[in-house]
Amino acid sequence: MSSCAIHDEATSNANQLQTQVVLNHNNYRVVGQAEGKCSQTYIFCIGGLNKKSLRSSAMSEMMKNANLTGSQALINVTVQYKNIFGLFVYGKCTAIARGTIIEFTE
Repeated sequence: MSSCAIHDEATSNANQLQTQVVLNHNNYRVVGQAEGKCSQTYIFCIGGLNKKSLRSSAMSEMMKNANLTGSQALINVTVQYKNIFGLFVYGKCTAIARGTIIEFTE
């Protein structure tokens, strides 16, 4: 069986995290990275979640994996979509949300 893949990245950063933070001072440190994934499967183009629900699930998973405490926040959040199709019978779409964890020192 042959298949093909399509990759798409949402770089608009229009997500459910609506915190406004000014990072022009050296009052924070980078703690690490967080990632969350969510996948859906299609058979004959039927099934799965819509793109908005898939993205929300990936973002929720990323927030859970970030395990934020105290004065920590997520910045630079992006969502990448990977689609795999096999002869119009099988399809799989995966959303991967990634962000940088920072901690404020002041």
